[in-house]
Amino acid sequence: MGMSRVVWLSAVVAFVARFPSLLWPLRPDEAGFLLVARAWRPEADSVYGHYFVDRPPPIIWLMQATDAVGGAYTHRLVGAVGCALLVLAAAAATREIARRAGLVDPAAVRRTTAWVAVATAGLVSNAQIDPVAVKGELLGIPLVMASCWLSLRAVRRMSPADAFWAGFLAMLAVGLKQSIVGGLVFGGVLLVGSVLARQLPWRATSRCALAAIAGAAVPVAAVVVWALVAGVRLEALWYVSVSFRSDASRIIATQNAEGATGRIWVLLLVFIGVGMLLLVVCFLAQLPGMLRLDAVPVVAVVVMLGVDLVGVAVSGSYWMPYLFVLVPPLALALALLLSNDRVRGTRDRVNPAAIAFVVASSVVALVGWTGAWVGGRVPVEVRTGEALDAIAQPGDRVLVYGGRADIQWSTHAASPYPYLWSLPMRTLDPGLDDLRSVLTGNNPPTWFVEASYINTWSELGTRPIESSLIRKYEFVVTACDRYRIYHLNSVDPVKVDVDCTTPYRTIWGR
Repeated sequence: MGMSRVVWLSAVVAFVARFPSLLWPLRPDEAGFLLVARAWRPEADSVYGHYFVDRPPPIIWLMQATDAVGGAYTHRLVGAVGCALLVLAAAAATREIARRAGLVDPAAVRRTTAWVAVATAGLVSNAQIDPVAVKGELLGIPLVMASCWLSLRAVRRMSPADAFWAGFLAMLAVGLKQSIVGGLVFGGVLLVGSVLARQLPWRATSRCALAAIAGAAVPVAAVVVWALVAGVRLEALWYVSVSFRSDASRIIATQNAEGATGRIWVLLLVFIGVGMLLLVVCFLAQLPGMLRLDAVPVVAVVVMLGVDLVGVAVSGSYWMPYLFVLVPPLALALALLLSNDRVRGTRDRVNPAAIAFVVASSVVALVGWTGAWVGGRVPVEVRTGEALDAIAQPGDRVLVYGGRADIQWSTHAASPYPYLWSLPMRTLDPGLDDLRSVLTGNNPPTWFVEASYINTWSELGTRPIESSLIRKYEFVVTACDRYRIYHLNSVDPVKVDVDCTTPYRTIWGR
């Protein structure tokens, strides 16, 4: 089998390995994005209208478009295609790195690209991270990888066109998740380093730099123009896209962080178990030799990897999909390692062993996930929402407290409260005044679901909320010993029957 076939086969494997997304319902972020997309009515002081989400418009545009084309789960197909494209882009970037390193033997180049493609497929397919949900991280990393490939090609060919598209794709990734800045970092360091190392003349570099800036400006300009046409104030757009994060970071730092602290250790264990730490150690151990061979791309990868690692470390939330952001810099690091080995004619056994670990971890994790699904898993959130949907009357509204948009989605009911996630609620309604107004107003929600305990964040104004519940709502049932359901006080008894035993099988027909 020719090595180029290995690259294509790896891309197919990366696509097929997303099959768990056919076997599990919408996750909270996916459901929240779709709820925002379907209710999108921009206003002067609100980018999205009724609901609030701290993401720039491109990710909601994408969810809106895929929903319109094929329904609520279509974005998962886009994510699977993105995984395949990520592998192809990693192979293309590896060819550029091998060429820079002076690797001229076509067979050696094919072997190097094949190994990187296999490892990239293994990393992005590892079920320890997230084999189901498709969000900004997974959708953004193919764009980052393609941007890095085009940046490498731009400095080799001194091509403003390549630089333009590299900048465009890098900034487009930021539009899907603000922290995915790796493409911008890599391209910027590569361009500046090429000038400082006198690998490129100033004039050619200036043209490429201007082209890259122009490319990066296109997605930004598109969003700004949309905001002006839609009547959204630019201050509101800036807050949603940028400023909110600083406010949220202060909230995370001052409030109860038991959940986030627990996730840190899980994230570290998965970082090790996936093989990412092993690749980082291999890269750092062989850094001196690679710097002597060709320092510019090595420094670019070091800075990119460092920025992405810091981004995960300072996120404050430590959700598992954050690890997807590390796949492009690790693929580039592996490409540098293997190219360096080939050029020096060494037979380093550590790098192939690291790749074997990555692949084995991915296979074991996917088999384990599938075995758990075959054994039967119950999505309590979906069953809770379905139970409410089954008995709800026309016009009933549901408010889910604590950030489980997948429950909200499954009820098929609108929420009168604008915060579908807990962090925006804690940041923008710290005293829960808005929540109390909703619960005690003239048109309170019919159902209240306590997805998080009311006093989870003890710093919030939870006492008035508890008294409002006691006064206006009656407790009905705890769904599957997890979610407390309340109904507006009524004369007739209310019964909610939540199915806590039937496993979930496929998304078909949903």
